[in-house]
Amino acid sequence: MVAVSASPPVAESELTEDELAGLELVRETGGIHQSDFWKELDVSSRKGSRIVESLVEKQLVNREQAVYQGHNTYYISPTARDLDFTLLMAGDMLSPFIGEEEVDPNSDAFSQWIMNLAYQE
Repeated sequence: MVAVSASPPVAESELTEDELAGLELVRETGGIHQSDFWKELDVSSRKGSRIVESLVEKQLVNREQAVYQGHNTYYISPTARDLDFTLLMAGDMLSPFIGEEEVDPNSDAFSQWIMNLAYQE
């Protein structure tokens, strides 16, 4: 279950030092189990839980129930709000090479995508 708050996300400048360290850990790892989160931050499990709860309330991380090493815990993951998907777009076209292993810069799809990028500006 992911907790959602009705208020907008909080600016990182408003975070405490512990919250900022926790947010950076979640972002660096791409996601971490709460049982490892507090150990990595070198805080008590209680303090770690409070940090996570605060970050969830501020819509900076997601928290989902999980089983890890045979124990019930939570999986903490970064929210997608920081991602800028416009870098993949040219007008209303998504990059033709997402998920492609080999890119052919001479393909028509690539040429059209580049032209859309050029005309966007």
